[in-house]
Amino acid sequence: MSGSEDTKAESLIKYGLLNPRSEAVRDELFERYEFFDARDLLQAKYEMVRRVQKDGWTVTQAAKTYGFSRPAFYEVQQELKKSGLPGLIPKRRGPKSPHKLSDEVMNFIEQALGKDQNLKASALATMIADHFHLTVHPRSVERALAKEKKKRAFKDEGQKR
Repeated sequence: MSGSEDTKAESLIKYGLLNPRSEAVRDELFERYEFFDARDLLQAKYEMVRRVQKDGWTVTQAAKTYGFSRPAFYEVQQELKKSGLPGLIPKRRGPKSPHKLSDEVMNFIEQALGKDQNLKASALATMIADHFHLTVHPRSVERALAKEKKKRAFKDEGQKR
């Protein structure tokens, strides 16, 4: 792999766009022309949909040629239709926010800390489990507290102006 190919691969990895199925791409365009790069997930997804819509390929043929399942093809097609190229960028998996640490739980934490400032996150997690029957990792408690502290500092800074 040359230096520029290395740099491109690093960039694709950085942005979550390295195609994990690049070896499964069997389209002649990707084998014949340097412009096409099977490692580029965005390009592979786009070309897979384009082959069906513009070149008349069947969904089964395109999905197989690009290493995707038929249901995955339809998801890609829908995202492209709905959001354009940005829709083809993989989404972050898992929860997007601390869904267990609701306002009610955060109020409980603040009250507990009001009574004892020296409580550790592990102790708070245990208290949450006992009170709410909810399993929360101590690190999640630490992150939520740091976020609250940052919010308060920002709010206080705004009031000073």
